[in-house]
Amino acid sequence: MDSIGNIWLYLAFFGIVIVMLAIDFFGFKQKKGQQVGIKQAAIWSAAWVSVAVLFAGGLWLYLQQTVGLSIANQKTLEYFTGYLLEKSLAIDNVFVWLMIFSAFAIPPALQRQILLYGVIGAIVLRTIFIFIGAWLVQEFSWILYIFGAFLVYTGFKFLKGQDEDPNIEDMKLLKWLRGHLPITKTLQGDKFFVREQGKLWVTPLFIVLILVEFSDVIFAVDSIPAIFAVTTDPFIVLSANLMAILGLRAMFFLLSGAASKMHYLPYGLGVILLFIGAKMLLLDVFHMPIWISLGFIAIVLAITAYLSIRYSKKQDHLSE
Repeated sequence: MDSIGNIWLYLAFFGIVIVMLAIDFFGFKQKKGQQVGIKQAAIWSAAWVSVAVLFAGGLWLYLQQTVGLSIANQKTLEYFTGYLLEKSLAIDNVFVWLMIFSAFAIPPALQRQILLYGVIGAIVLRTIFIFIGAWLVQEFSWILYIFGAFLVYTGFKFLKGQDEDPNIEDMKLLKWLRGHLPITKTLQGDKFFVREQGKLWVTPLFIVLILVEFSDVIFAVDSIPAIFAVTTDPFIVLSANLMAILGLRAMFFLLSGAASKMHYLPYGLGVILLFIGAKMLLLDVFHMPIWISLGFIAIVLAITAYLSIRYSKKQDHLSE
């Protein structure tokens, strides 16, 4: 499989990821008991987007000098399209995390801790999934059609919507955990495990961590096949995916107060997944320029945000 990636490029990228995680851990935190404000979350979210843009600029300069302007332009455009796609799909993940935290009454300080572990786990798991996916695409090119059909199916599910709000108590994994693990009735500070009367117990915080990691695995099943419709270059897939994940903590606190206002988000994501799935199914019939994909995703997200804001204002007006 053709890829711009080499050992030095991968080492440089993972070095950037490690530095960014360290900055996130030591920089994006509050005093004990203090909530993350919208302003702070917005600043950090803007900072993460800026890092992603700067990385794209550095990648373009490197490719322009090593493989030429044409490939540099193409790969950078693929990166931006993949980044925007992954960032938009991650929004739904954020709302699931919010539901989990609310169900277990996790305070803001512990939410930041769980999300940091969740982001680290997501980086490790998605890196593994992406390389497995890249190998499958290289060895069995027809699997792209399976990916496409799956995305079309998922897109229709998003458009169909849900008849009722999801209930965390209905999760089979949660029921299994409660049936097989000794769980304390209340949180034990920031501890995942405690020993009482010689017996090791897991705390609700550990259960929340498992559910957060599991939810990301579920969403990765949608997002990773989707980005392979944009590019099959493993380095571009990986870098776009992980750059989108790095800012998830800040995006969570930025969007947590707006969860109820994103009424049309599932429909927008459904349209995007249908588009990406159809593009993948038509690979042998029509090769769509990457700038069309980027423009389509951006336009759908803009329309979704506009309609959601209008809907929210209308509902607020009716409730007055």
